Formats: sequence, structure tokens, C-alpha cells
Amino acid sequence: MNKLKMTYFDKEDILHLVISEDPQGGSLELTPNITAELNDNGNLIGVEILNASSFIKDIVLEGKLAKELTLADS
Repeated sequence: MNKLKMTYFDKEDILHLVISEDPQGGSLELTPNITAELNDNGNLIGVEILNASSFIKDIVLEGKLAKELTLADS
């Protein structure tokens, strides 16, 4: 199994995750800021996230809010 490699391009605010070193055969836009990179067999080999800092911040805040709501319901 390949190791996940992560590269952040600070100037462009792009996070690139490489799951496999297979050559890219295509891509699929999941959302306007997230693109899945696929090999020739259609398997996921990478993910590119534009405006990564905002995306990560939103995910962390959503997770924190969900945890607080779960604790409040207990």
C-alpha cells in the first residue's frame, strides 16, 4: 500500500493529497473547490483542495460544533 503524501502550496492556498503514484488518467470535480484525481482504471489516486485553509477551518469548526452539540444532548 502506498503512503499518503500531502503538499500545501501556501501562495495558492492549495492542498494536494497523493494516495498513489499511478499516472493520472482523469479527474472528477466533487465540489467547486475539490477535485478527485483518478487513474486509468477510475481508482482514486489523489485529491486537490482549492482554498484549503478555509476548507480545513470549516471542517474543524463543524466537528467542534458537532461534538459540543452531542455533549449538550447527553
